[in-house]
Amino acid sequence: MKKWIFTPFVLLGLLSISAFTHVNNKSKADSIEWLSFEEAVKENDSDKKLIFIDVYTDWCGWCKVMDKKTFTDETVKSFMNDNFHNVKLDAEQKEQIQFAGKTFEWVDAGRNGIHQLAYSLLKGQLSYPSFVVLDAEFKRVKILKGYQQPQQLLQQLKPLVEKHKNKS
Repeated sequence: MKKWIFTPFVLLGLLSISAFTHVNNKSKADSIEWLSFEEAVKENDSDKKLIFIDVYTDWCGWCKVMDKKTFTDETVKSFMNDNFHNVKLDAEQKEQIQFAGKTFEWVDAGRNGIHQLAYSLLKGQLSYPSFVVLDAEFKRVKILKGYQQPQQLLQQLKPLVEKHKNKS
């Protein structure tokens, strides 16, 4: 009799775990694979690709729209994952980033301060959202500014990918 009382709870628990695992796996497979800057540099050692950097801030409304509308577009997600090491870089993050023998840090400036790497990548022209494309040797290829609809973003990135593939 006691076995029958616990059986529904056990089944409910197993179903909950199964559903949670399915949702987790699905969301990871169905999203852009965002890396930290350091992870992208490391990945680039063995898999040479262009590097796409989304330079954002937590308070930027258009950055959030990009996350919800453009970066969730099926074509954009597939294209980005296939052709780039994708980086999210908070322009106001306080964590240091080591790159090319330099230490980039947060500096107290403006409303919330600025990270030196974001400042350097954007050539000091800070607006959000901004996107920086680097080649496999970490040379700046392009800076894109402002909200980009899915097709707009793809129209600007596809020629860069083609040019990069022709160099390889």
